[in-house]
Amino acid sequence: TLFMNTYFGCLMFLCLRTAWASYMTNSPTVIVMIGLPARGKTYMSKKLTRYLNWIGVPTKVFNLGVYRREAVKAYKSYDFFRHDNEEAMKIRKQCALVALRDVKAYLTEEGGQIAVFDATNTTRARRELILSFAKEHAYKVFFVESLCDDPDVIAANIMDVKVSSPDYPERNRESVMEDFLKRIECYKVTYQPLDPDEHDRDLSFIQVINVGRSFLVNKVQDYIQSKIVYYLMNIHVHSHSIYLCRHGESNHNVEGRIGGDAMLSDQGKKFAGALKDFVEEHGLPDLKVWTSQLRRTIQTAEELGVPYEQWKILNEIDAGVCEEMTYERIKETFPEEFALRDRDKYHYRYPGGESYQDLVQRLEPVIMELERQGNVLVICHQAVMRCLLAYFLDKSAEDLPYLKCPLHMVLKLTPVAYGCKVEMFDLKVEAVNTHQDRPLVSNDMVPVTFLRRNSFTPLSSHDQVKRPRLYSAGNPPQSRRPLAPFLPSMQSSEDPEVAEMTQNQVNESCGTWFSFLIT
Repeated sequence: TLFMNTYFGCLMFLCLRTAWASYMTNSPTVIVMIGLPARGKTYMSKKLTRYLNWIGVPTKVFNLGVYRREAVKAYKSYDFFRHDNEEAMKIRKQCALVALRDVKAYLTEEGGQIAVFDATNTTRARRELILSFAKEHAYKVFFVESLCDDPDVIAANIMDVKVSSPDYPERNRESVMEDFLKRIECYKVTYQPLDPDEHDRDLSFIQVINVGRSFLVNKVQDYIQSKIVYYLMNIHVHSHSIYLCRHGESNHNVEGRIGGDAMLSDQGKKFAGALKDFVEEHGLPDLKVWTSQLRRTIQTAEELGVPYEQWKILNEIDAGVCEEMTYERIKETFPEEFALRDRDKYHYRYPGGESYQDLVQRLEPVIMELERQGNVLVICHQAVMRCLLAYFLDKSAEDLPYLKCPLHMVLKLTPVAYGCKVEMFDLKVEAVNTHQDRPLVSNDMVPVTFLRRNSFTPLSSHDQVKRPRLYSAGNPPQSRRPLAPFLPSMQSSEDPEVAEMTQNQVNESCGTWFSFLIT
């Protein structure tokens, strides 16, 4: 009887484990790209990864082309991609398996939350392989298929990106175009698009048709997938530039005070005039101007003599009780707060105010609008400009609060194929320096018990050990409920070691039970 109970218990565990990914709200997710070559898959992968990392969800791209180039050092021609090239097909499948192994390591061992599997994945067999892999490891899967039949878009993509690909060193544009078009034809022979009506109706996916002219969305599973869909529906590939600058120097800047709603200084007014000349000289067509609702940005925009929009969410970071104080006064009045901010400037929240992490969340709608607009000039503030720059330049949370955004400087950001081109324009109007360098802070300077972070638990944890979110910090023991199937790792327990048992430990235990039964 004991053996039978153990046996059926293990079987029940394995059955429940297959549904774990869809049951657990915060299971890691694998985003699987689908589409013929030159359909913008890598472009979308990189932008999506940059966005997710910016909002605090650890994400990494796994590009199968990189693995293929490691396995086959020298690319010769499109023949490698023929479906009847058995040797090449074995190499390509092996590359996919190696990439999936790295995906598992990232999501299970390195604290990753989302892995983007960037490859063509044009056959159902390949997609079934990925689905089986995800099911085995309790990952969610979300497919992103790029469909495009516009020859102009395809040709432009080949010329913009593929000509400089490592596959084509020292080859002219004509030969690259010829070979790549033949490569596309090789994939077309076996391409099986997602079928939302029959075969793939139970999968979670979005189809992006002709670079965003239309979309088809199917079975979005959770909050993060809805954010992915929303983001992909807002990005576009049309050429445009984004101009970022701070307001002109304010009286508070001169006095060394933070926050507040001060007016421009005399030098700040000179900058506003210089900014008007800059806009006129560059002759920007259909330029939109955005400001915050604080007087120093509005004063700067007024001088331009063009319509502008005020955005409350572009207001400077709220310093709470420290508003309108100098850093020296803050250090003298709130020494512990001053030390806490030096230790972790991104997560630190002013008492009664905001953190940089809060500011990133507040600015998310601005990013969505900047992605879908044409030429825009954003007149904002130092912390706001840092957050926006960190998104476009793919900077980490640790670097974000220390990005240099001097007064009276205009930054021109032009999105390119896989990144962002930056141009800086100094308008030659002197101003005070408000930048604070990164401090050299010892981890022992501030006791851990005094480290006050944001009160809410973020979507993704920075902990390297993946734990059930049910037992995350701040969730009192009395509020715990068995929200998942009754599994050893999910039982309520006052013992933290038991409560935080990882899935790997459970799998190991179950494996031991099976070994015992077999022997």
